[in-house]
Amino acid sequence: MTDGSALTNLAGQVIVVDHPLVQHKLSLLRDRTRSTQGFRKLLNEIGMLLAYEVTRDLPLQLADIETPLAPMRAPVLAGKKLVFAPILRAGMGFLDGMLELVPSARVAHIGLYRDPGTLAAVEYYFKAPPDVAERLVIVLDPMLATANSAVAAVDRLKERGCRELRLVCLLAAPEGIAHFHGVHPEVPIWTASIDSHLDSHGYIVPGLGDAGDRMFGTR
Repeated sequence: MTDGSALTNLAGQVIVVDHPLVQHKLSLLRDRTRSTQGFRKLLNEIGMLLAYEVTRDLPLQLADIETPLAPMRAPVLAGKKLVFAPILRAGMGFLDGMLELVPSARVAHIGLYRDPGTLAAVEYYFKAPPDVAERLVIVLDPMLATANSAVAAVDRLKERGCRELRLVCLLAAPEGIAHFHGVHPEVPIWTASIDSHLDSHGYIVPGLGDAGDRMFGTR
């Protein structure tokens, strides 16, 4: 976690969102006594707040409109609609909040699970809009721990021709950042916190536990 400006750029590719509301809600999420319902609600709210930051540089163009008082040239989003690409399961926790903010966005689903022995990412589902390669794709994965899932997701999207990609996570470990950018150095990361390290089981410390289990009550 950082202090200072709303966005802190680290090495040009990792952006820590230290807005007070994001940091406050993250602290509530970390609390081990938070209920499943409360965890889902907070993750949804943080997803919306992170969506503001990851989209703050989207291009605009001027369009002719009429207010109740006069015609004017007003800024509107330019280009094709976004694609949100949640990594199942936990990435779905961000999706509703982001779609609240950008309801016209399309959605790609990437099903990956972490092999408990090797920690490698195993794909079991992939479905994306047919023109996904022509759009800005924002990959959603709350926990960037080993980064195996995030790397596999971006690999898969690049196989489909995607070239403009961003990754949004709630927490990141230094090991995960290093691994992800070792494979995909051009893909920027937005996160609410860079935590201390990974434990021997590949969990982020201090972290918040398994985000998917806490979302769905399956721990």
